[in-house]
Amino acid sequence: MAMWQFEGSNGDGQFTRGELEAETKELAQQKLRQQGISILKLNKKKKDLDLNIPGLTDGVPLKNMVIFTRQMATMIDAGLPLVQCLDLVGNSEPNPNLKKTILGVKASVESGSSFSESLKKYPRVFEELYINLVQAGELGGILDTIMNKLAEYIEKSAETKAKVKSAMKYPVTVLTVAMSITAGLLWKVVPTFAATFRSMGRKELPAITELMVKISNNFITAMPFIAGGVAAIIVVYKMLMRTKQGPYVRDWLLFHAPVVGNVIQKSAVARFTRTLGTLVTAGVPILEALHVVGKTSGSLVIERAIDYTRQKITEGKNMTAPLLETQIFPTMVVQMIAVGEATGAMDVMLGKIADFYDTEVDEAIEGMTAMMEPIIMVVLGGIIGSVMMAMYMPIFTMGDNVK
Repeated sequence: MAMWQFEGSNGDGQFTRGELEAETKELAQQKLRQQGISILKLNKKKKDLDLNIPGLTDGVPLKNMVIFTRQMATMIDAGLPLVQCLDLVGNSEPNPNLKKTILGVKASVESGSSFSESLKKYPRVFEELYINLVQAGELGGILDTIMNKLAEYIEKSAETKAKVKSAMKYPVTVLTVAMSITAGLLWKVVPTFAATFRSMGRKELPAITELMVKISNNFITAMPFIAGGVAAIIVVYKMLMRTKQGPYVRDWLLFHAPVVGNVIQKSAVARFTRTLGTLVTAGVPILEALHVVGKTSGSLVIERAIDYTRQKITEGKNMTAPLLETQIFPTMVVQMIAVGEATGAMDVMLGKIADFYDTEVDEAIEGMTAMMEPIIMVVLGGIIGSVMMAMYMPIFTMGDNVK
């Protein structure tokens, strides 16, 4: 499908310009005539240079998505036409990738596609949840309300992700530094000290020093094998992630990890309930809502549990029993969903669960950090302290040699 740029005048004689999609120039002319536009100029749009750098051009920052969504909600609520809203927001957007996307969506809408259909053309920017909610808003005539709910959802999701990432950064950073320092000591410092002591006539060194020198010698000898082993582990991991079961096993291990697993579980429950609550509030049917929730959960463990629940619902069961059978979601959460199902207030109940588990995530992160800090410091201090003690022990006994 090619993109065409046009200039012309509408039925009121006013000058207009824009873009539209069509397979051929004839089809583009036909679409413009159907819109009542007299064509003055029609050219095929030249393709932009697309530098697809992973992590830089794929998607846009969540902050920009929130601002875009809120601006759209405000303008639609004020009664502005959708094309005009997209034009105003797109031309004022500072992020070049999002700007290009918004203007592309605007051109698609101008060519006759719906807003949700236009968003589907940019899956790297708009995830399935976003598109489904917009579609529900279009059908229900509540697009402004849905856009506001989407902005709130994105903000909450970004906040939860930031908290989990922040909690993981500290231990990973400290462990990386500890391993680097230990490797540096074994590689450079220990051999230097050992050679100095030998040159001073110390034939016998304290037991702890001898042990550290042996570890250092073995470490230097084994360094190429260690580097090769690390590279092999990375290659094997990437190969496993390309298999069908590899990503599921990884997510399952993270989900059931001793300390980190608690945070991941609570974060997953908060995301599941908030996403499902947002979709139910928008009037999306429960089966379709569960499908979207599974696809956007970010965890194959959650996705498979939700798929199992959907299958059981299609067989005539309610939602509560299958959720319990998966043994993924806490009993309290399932019971609250059952109450919401029975009273017809599912969206309200899901929102309350999500708020509760957002608080639980905060407490779990604080607890994990508080527990890991002293453990990491003790391990780090023990390793570096042992190396330093081994190096200085011969100095403490130097007086015996002088005598």
